[in-house]
Amino acid sequence: MKFTLKDYQTEAVASVIKNLHKAKKRWHEDNDTNAFSLTATTGAGKTVMAAAVFEALFYGEDDFDIEPDPTATVIWFSDDPSLNEQTRFRLLEASDKLNYSDLVVVENTFSSECFEPGKIYFLNTQKLSKKSLLVRGYDPDAEEAKSGQADLLSQARPDLRSHTVWEVLKNTIDNPDSTLYLVLDEAHRGMGSTASDASKKSTIVKRLINGAGSVPPIPIVWGISATVERFDQAMKIAKGRDTIANVVVDSKRVQESGLLKDDIVLEIPHDTGQFDTVLLRRGVEKLRESTEAWQTYCEAEGLKPIVPLMVLQVPNKPNFDDLGKALDTLFEAWPDLKSSNIAHVFGERTNLKLGNHTVFHTEPQRVHDEQEIKVLLAKDAISTGWDCPRAEVMVSFRPAKDKTHITQLLGRMVRTPLARRIPGNERLNAVHCLLPFYDKENVKAVAEALMHGGGTETEPTLGGRRVLINPATLEPNPLIKEDVWASFTALPSQLLPQHMSKPVKRLTALAHELAQDNLLSDAGKKAHTEMHKVLNAALVRFKDEINTARKDVMTVEGVSLRAGLGDKKMSFDQFVEEADFVVIEDTYKKAARVLSPDLSRTYAEHLADNNDDAFSREEALLESHIEIAALSLVRDVAEYLNKEADDLTTKWLNEYRVEIKNLSDERQDSYRQIREMSKEPQDIDILKPRTWMHHTKALEADGSESILPTYSNHLMSDSEGLFPVELNQWELKVLETEISRSGFDSWYRNPERASQDSLAIAYIEAEEYKLLRPDFIFFVRKADGSVAVDIVDPHGIHLSDALPKLRGLAEYAENHKSMFRRIESIADPNNKGQFRLLDLTNSKVREAIFVATDAKLLFNSDVAENYQTS
Repeated sequence: MKFTLKDYQTEAVASVIKNLHKAKKRWHEDNDTNAFSLTATTGAGKTVMAAAVFEALFYGEDDFDIEPDPTATVIWFSDDPSLNEQTRFRLLEASDKLNYSDLVVVENTFSSECFEPGKIYFLNTQKLSKKSLLVRGYDPDAEEAKSGQADLLSQARPDLRSHTVWEVLKNTIDNPDSTLYLVLDEAHRGMGSTASDASKKSTIVKRLINGAGSVPPIPIVWGISATVERFDQAMKIAKGRDTIANVVVDSKRVQESGLLKDDIVLEIPHDTGQFDTVLLRRGVEKLRESTEAWQTYCEAEGLKPIVPLMVLQVPNKPNFDDLGKALDTLFEAWPDLKSSNIAHVFGERTNLKLGNHTVFHTEPQRVHDEQEIKVLLAKDAISTGWDCPRAEVMVSFRPAKDKTHITQLLGRMVRTPLARRIPGNERLNAVHCLLPFYDKENVKAVAEALMHGGGTETEPTLGGRRVLINPATLEPNPLIKEDVWASFTALPSQLLPQHMSKPVKRLTALAHELAQDNLLSDAGKKAHTEMHKVLNAALVRFKDEINTARKDVMTVEGVSLRAGLGDKKMSFDQFVEEADFVVIEDTYKKAARVLSPDLSRTYAEHLADNNDDAFSREEALLESHIEIAALSLVRDVAEYLNKEADDLTTKWLNEYRVEIKNLSDERQDSYRQIREMSKEPQDIDILKPRTWMHHTKALEADGSESILPTYSNHLMSDSEGLFPVELNQWELKVLETEISRSGFDSWYRNPERASQDSLAIAYIEAEEYKLLRPDFIFFVRKADGSVAVDIVDPHGIHLSDALPKLRGLAEYAENHKSMFRRIESIADPNNKGQFRLLDLTNSKVREAIFVATDAKLLFNSDVAENYQTS
């Protein structure tokens, strides 16, 4: 893969591979057909995950412990040729093993008898319609009427084609040396919108799933969609098809990964009236600001420029003269705009005359790459599967009743342009939507749909991110002194581990990055040299076990059956034969998957170079392969190697920490991903925030709005040096107590979102690592003028994660107490307004937390103290 998979992607790919393997086994052994789905929110990288699955299916993958499947044949099916082309491009973009010859678009000229193993064939609904040249001479309805008894090959074909595509499908399914997988992209489509549709005439998709006439059902069906309810329903009633557990990706983990934008900013007019031109001008201003911000960022990072796009959404039947006037406004607001910067994706697939302007038509899938386009005119959600990561601003001329059309299109604009979060800059991690025809009452419906939608086609759930209405922009407070910022950026935050990465692969990846950044020359060679030393030590340390394993490598055991023709008796005799070259090489290949293929190769060469007893290089390498195969059979060797690889990785990450911190955001993100490959949480530096967006008003219970209170001395502030706070009474009490203390200098409301400017601390709940984010960080000026740091965390104890979070905070304090003056958890255990604190810098308190069984009892015990509020 050209991309490093996110942890949720890795887990999803592993689950999909497991399901495909299970389905293949059931098909070939029991002739059972199976189906399952992969569901993930828009922007989760479903095509990237599919690419990783196909690589493993065709070429094998050590990380998933899977060998190549020489029978695998894949059909990728959608209802849109342009979507297929977009998918084909993305598969090639993501994979470093798949090539153009592996990805075959089935055109009308296709004439093969079978679909070949090792290839992905792209089909769409139109190619299987009755009028398509690919099916001429075959009528599935007539076939079904004849109960599948007709001879397909006997039917006349006007174009002299030897096989219809339906016959190709049948031949492939019937071939015992082939395993046909059907991947349904946007799997909810073609299934019917209601349960009653199941009894209606079969759609083309259902014919593929259930079979048609003499064409049997495709054995294995894998549906991919953000909303799979219709697909799942269709699979439940499919003829004789079993279902395997679906693979569901947690949308919260997708949001935390940085692949999706964090915030959706909704802007509406404060007053009633006609504000379409006013907000259109504001949209242009937002686009210009975004363009300048991206230009500055990309130049500083040495990146290819990101050219933001504004989508102007119009009703389904727009007035072209009105659109012409809107374009007049665009050119007035941005004089440098050219006619070539504006395009449309309307159903009218031709250039349009809008007022005094001619606007050219473009295909949706081309918009992202045609960076000359800066303004795009669109109607609905543009097209199925369309998205455009550089789309940053949307101005919708839809009326307030068209909530669904707005949320659908916004759902297509949530991918981040660089496939990662921009550290500390909320402006570049957001999409802006301006709604001239909405007011504060009906805009709430849009916000609710975006945050808590039903996860359906019409109401995509974009939960996990904030939806901000007319927010304020906050930047680093100019009154905060540099030593405070230095103390802040020195604080250790933590990353969750990525469970499925092998230590040797992690070390190799780190070596590659260090060499690329010229931080450690010949890093890859040095890493392997160190691992060779480890394996040499293992040969001595586990000598007896390895010698025993070597005998197993060199011999093949079996059983022979002897049957007497006269007495009709049978007996079994065991035999032992010496392993030949083929057996030894097969065992070596399996060993390479355990120890790492690349390391096994270089270690074999290392052993051969030092083998003075061999008569030839070939004999020395064979002896090396036997040795490595024996090493892999001793479990303690792999554990020893993995530990040493982890230790070296940690050593290098710590040794080059400062140099890595001075690299660009993009390069730092590469090392961040390597840290995540660990089995344990890893410490990382917290980053200084650059730009925040924040609510300025609170919604009251009666539906009215109130201005949020503001406080000074926060690290981030508006132009007046103030920070708006949205806190409950408990948190507000703690804040006012802390800022009134002697020596108080400044404070930081730790963001709850997953970002590198948020202090995160790992904890374990139900055997799974999670992250907590303490509410407040306070900076105190000591008598000698230096800065001390306090963590003060108002801690709810009514939830089941209260105690696990305390343990995580206690472990963090154990490892990092020298960085802080105070680390305190505050609670009101009896709901009487008497706050109690746990001082986690105290070892006795930490010990009590580690053995506690109830958080409330802990706060009421002698290890807790009273917290005096102001």
